[in-house]
Amino acid sequence: MSYEEVALEDMVWTEELKAYTWECPCGDLFQITLEELKAGEEIARCPSCSLVITVLYDQEDFASSEDEEEETPVTHMSPVLAPTVVA
Repeated sequence: MSYEEVALEDMVWTEELKAYTWECPCGDLFQITLEELKAGEEIARCPSCSLVITVLYDQEDFASSEDEEEETPVTHMSPVLAPTVVA
C-alpha cells in the first residue's frame, strides 16, 4: 500500500541522483528514475525505509523514440507539439 499519491510535476528533478524525488518522513528521499517512468513504473521508493509513494503522471509524456540520442528529464507536463514532416 502506498504512503501517499504525488503528482510528478510536484516532485523535484535531482540531477545528482538522475531521478525525480520527494521528501520521505524518515528524512531521505523517495526516488523514481526516467527509465522507470518510461517503463510505466508508478511507485517511487525510499532507499532508507519501507515506505513507497504512487507517482501520478501521464505515461505518454515519457514515450521515447528510438532516434533519441540523449535522455532529457521532463520538467513540465504541458503538451509540446512536434512539427509534421511531409515527404
